[in-house]
Amino acid sequence: MCDQDHFDEDAKKYSRRDLGVMVSAGIGAALLFPSTAHAVEVAENEVDIKTPDGVCDAYFVTPKNGAHAAVTVWPDIFGLRPAFRQMGKRLAECGYSVLVVNPFYRSKKAPVAQDASSTPIQDVFPLARTLSEKTHIDDAKALVAWLDAQPQTDTKKKIGTIGYCMGGPIVMRTAAAVPERIGAGGTFHGGGLVTQRPDSPHLLIPKMKARFLICIAENDDQKEPETKNVLTDSFAQANLPAEIEVYKAGHGWCPPDTKVYNQELSEKAWARLLVLFENALA
Repeated sequence: MCDQDHFDEDAKKYSRRDLGVMVSAGIGAALLFPSTAHAVEVAENEVDIKTPDGVCDAYFVTPKNGAHAAVTVWPDIFGLRPAFRQMGKRLAECGYSVLVVNPFYRSKKAPVAQDASSTPIQDVFPLARTLSEKTHIDDAKALVAWLDAQPQTDTKKKIGTIGYCMGGPIVMRTAAAVPERIGAGGTFHGGGLVTQRPDSPHLLIPKMKARFLICIAENDDQKEPETKNVLTDSFAQANLPAEIEVYKAGHGWCPPDTKVYNQELSEKAWARLLVLFENALA
């Protein structure tokens, strides 16, 4: 899904001119979000987490008081950056202990993309190629174990995991790697969820015990129309609840710093995520 032609096409068809003006004027991503109703006060921390391959830097944001269901957030190909910190904070304000991961920690500490989502995608491809099914699974196990050791995590509740773009496959592998702990998974314009390779993420669905929300970009669906059908059939065969929908927006429409950000449909996906977590992480 993440290729230069894809991004160029998206920019032409789905680009939001008003967003470009706001970003060029230095207006932060937080101002693009509607305020969170009944937001709780949160504590923000930069953390370092030991993994089999080194030390993962991440952003850990939690309600200031008590222990809560935990959530891992896997960013898109442009990595951990201010927009994803804002998204993580917003989720924490809804009552979750949220870990936003730098998936590229083996190569570089965050931020890894010089100009966030405006960075030429070919500049970050080498980082994406350093990841694999093995790194996804190793990281999933290490980060879930770390979360379970934190006082801000209510270990009596299931963990949620969500991912954007290249984070989609990591969500699928996280749910399969730690099925007893992962109760909900969400992917947003996820790429490579269904492939012809033997390590295709969708083949792991029988190992999962999580409910899923899969939000597919319109142009991704146009390129790979069978993906939604394969996913629907796979979840049904595994007897796992899954909400799978094609959104009339371009690949990358959810993070508020992208050129194709669509606030209306991003908010729709966000609302569906909160419903999923409310039902699955109790």
